Amino acid sequence: MSDLAMRADTPAIALDIVRKSGDWPPDDTIAARAQAAISAASDLADLALGADAEVSIVLTDDAHIRALNRDFRGKDKATDVLSFPRPESAGAHDPLIGEIVLSGETLARDAAAAGKTMDNHFTHLIVHGFLHLFGYDHITALEARIMERLETRILARLGIADPYGEAGSKSHWTHEQP
Repeated sequence: MSDLAMRADTPAIALDIVRKSGDWPPDDTIAARAQAAISAASDLADLALGADAEVSIVLTDDAHIRALNRDFRGKDKATDVLSFPRPESAGAHDPLIGEIVLSGETLARDAAAAGKTMDNHFTHLIVHGFLHLFGYDHITALEARIMERLETRILARLGIADPYGEAGSKSHWTHEQP
């Protein structure tokens, strides 16, 4: 993964990198890319982060993420990224914002199918998962357009091309209604 610069005025967020399974780059590489993505997302989405803010990034495989997706979303299939915001019961003084879970197998398949680099797709998924931690969603077409436009602006700041291609194309992220 290549180096991405963080803005000097954005404090680094504490990252807890948890390796459940899969073949992933070293922690310092993951952390540098995640820090840059979170910094850009925090700035462009105007998200207020406390000085002690923390995000857990779980690196896993399709089997693990499929079980999480089934247990928490009722969808018995692997996915690329899941986000779990801090529970309401955690209290205002808990620095943990939430957890972003990524499947390396799905990430690699999707990146190859879309002709994207692993670095850029990983960064996109971190941005996407991080925005979910702050309530952004894509259940409806309008929510998806808002979130995708924000993601595109964030990724552009990081030198990454629009992952959604032409404007007006069908959203990759819109969830089917239950």
